[in-house]
Amino acid sequence: MSVAVNSTRPPLPLPALVVIAGPTASGKSALALALAERNDGVVINADSAQVYRDLRIVTARPSVEDEARAPHRLFGHVDAADTGCSAARWAVEARAAVAETHMAGKLPILVGGTGLYLRTLLDGIAPVPPIDPAVRVAVRVLSAADAHALLAEADPDAAARLHANDTTRVHRALEVVRATGRPLAEWQAAHAGGIGDTVRLIATILLPPRAWLADRIAARAGTIVDEGAAEVAALLARPDLPAAAPIRRAIGVPELARQDEGRSDRATAVAALALATRRYAKRQETWFTHQPPADWVRTDVTNTASLAGDIETFLRRY
Repeated sequence: MSVAVNSTRPPLPLPALVVIAGPTASGKSALALALAERNDGVVINADSAQVYRDLRIVTARPSVEDEARAPHRLFGHVDAADTGCSAARWAVEARAAVAETHMAGKLPILVGGTGLYLRTLLDGIAPVPPIDPAVRVAVRVLSAADAHALLAEADPDAAARLHANDTTRVHRALEVVRATGRPLAEWQAAHAGGIGDTVRLIATILLPPRAWLADRIAARAGTIVDEGAAEVAALLARPDLPAAAPIRRAIGVPELARQDEGRSDRATAVAALALATRRYAKRQETWFTHQPPADWVRTDVTNTASLAGDIETFLRRY
């Protein structure tokens, strides 16, 4: 007698990926570390400044002690003289780190405040081919007004969407349509390489009260000025550091450089650093409030234990 076997099996659940995002100083690192310790997790960096190894204190990277409490990936793995650390490159590295973490049976926990990094990893990147250097040079020397006028002829939709003074985006849109014959919007509609559809995403955005965040930023600014000056001095003393190195623009580097050169005192450096950080945090808050999908949890709770418990509730649903 034969026995009929139903070969139809329910699909396997997608592997979990935790994302903790939000403005600087909002408590992301502490929450990620707590989750990693309690759930056999790996903390994966998604902050564009913390990829550089030269500035642990100034960029508020996890301490050596914190890194010993749970595995950390993509923190301080790029040399400051490297000018090629783009969102696309980071996404390739992060995709590999997430896959390796899943293969090891551990929980990947992405943490950071660089929205472009997270969007590139999850949604993919527009497959725009390399731009002919001659086209790029010809476009980049144009004034903002001239570039916008030419863009209005070549790509009217992009020109209508972009402000005439948004030089970076106007130049980018113009060079793409000139080099490829296709508007940038068409390329952006064909994103490829994202992992968002291959994971069960559990995303939490920390948006703490502004007064609470401002106090944290002020305290951090004082610590960075007191403890990070040697880092900046050593960085800027490197003879191989290109003038265009992105790390030179990291918050804290210009402020501490001015103090080191005798152009400001401690109080001025602390105030300038706190102001720059608050402005950056405000831009991050705006982005994370409006850009990510509506189903990403947004919270003003500042209690790490409470937040960790809420995220673990979502993890246990499968």
